[in-house]
Amino acid sequence: MSCARAWVLRWSQGANVHLRNLHSPKNPLSSHVLKRFSSTLDSHGHQQTIEQLEKDGSRIIQIVKKRITEREELLSQIGDTVSSKEDIKRAKVLRESENLQEAWMEWNKTRELLQETIPLLNDPDPVMRSLAADEYSSLATTFSEHISTIFPSLLTPVSPTANLSALMELKSGVGGSEASLFLTNLLRMYQRFANTMRWKANVVASNENEGGGTKDAVIEFEGKGAYDALRWESGVHRVQRVPATEASGRVHTSTVAIVVLPLVEEKQNEELFSMADVKVEVMRARGAGGQHVNKTESAVRLTHIPSGITVSMQDERSQHQNKRRAFQVLSARLMDAKLIRDVAARRDTRRNLVHGADRSEKIRTYNYPQDRVTDHRIGMSTTNLTSVMEGEGLQEFIEALQKHHHESIMENMLDGS
Repeated sequence: MSCARAWVLRWSQGANVHLRNLHSPKNPLSSHVLKRFSSTLDSHGHQQTIEQLEKDGSRIIQIVKKRITEREELLSQIGDTVSSKEDIKRAKVLRESENLQEAWMEWNKTRELLQETIPLLNDPDPVMRSLAADEYSSLATTFSEHISTIFPSLLTPVSPTANLSALMELKSGVGGSEASLFLTNLLRMYQRFANTMRWKANVVASNENEGGGTKDAVIEFEGKGAYDALRWESGVHRVQRVPATEASGRVHTSTVAIVVLPLVEEKQNEELFSMADVKVEVMRARGAGGQHVNKTESAVRLTHIPSGITVSMQDERSQHQNKRRAFQVLSARLMDAKLIRDVAARRDTRRNLVHGADRSEKIRTYNYPQDRVTDHRIGMSTTNLTSVMEGEGLQEFIEALQKHHHESIMENMLDGS
């Protein structure tokens, strides 16, 4: 039974009672209800509202219709049993589009109910108008949310790196010892953020300064979605604060460069490179460390000849462990290069702000005197620097950057349509 028919039945069963209750002085909402609906739009005005919503979202609706048509064509092509690789591929596409199909059916049903509700908005009975107006408001909200939020979220393609862990490389830049101290602060921030996300964070390499701080470090984040969340942290992070050694209280500016790479499983290495293309060298580790460092060839250097990418690792005590870590970093860098090529190939007329930003440019500033953190890519600022450095406030920036990325994808999709 439709909402309109249900209201008519309810009204026919107790119209006089509802009318008396509405006008009763004991009903504190009576004057409010009458005032509210004295200014209600007529049915023509509400019809125009629906048409305007459809017009504003016409490009989104057009894409959804196209996807639903493609889904129907796939349904006609697949049989009762899945036998071939093509059938498996079609079945996967159908499974992924189930939510869009359900949302499309719900949106069309909402549209029908809105059309049935509009005539009741001008019913001579105030109770009927009240019921119709409440239902119309609810249906109109659902109708609009499908166009503005639900459809775009379902149309955004699933990230190919959604399940990947992440490998983060941090290197101190300008600022000397202050940059090294800030790198230590950032390292702690990301470790605490990983705890809130229930990821496992493991520092696999670090080079500490004699005067304190960390010159460079590599940290591994194991957990579903780690790369897709942390990928936005790639770039130059700038800090503005008064160093502990500054007697005059002058604010110094220092930087730390961060690169976040997708961490692939070892079984995927063969998809990224051939061992024949990798030059493996072993040598004695450099730096302080005693007889073990000076007398054993435990350090490893890998060179990927086609790309020229070089990876050196000497933090572990054995050559085997260093080689494993080096191949892990090499795989991550090659995967990162592959993703960048894929994005560049898909980008036609519009340049994505986050993906296209050069890593030599600063992406975020941490201003201690003003207690402010600013992300320059999306113009977002917060005046709770402590929360960000403790890892909790970082979530707001990452979510905002992910939202911006999804909006950019939808804009590209709409332009392509």
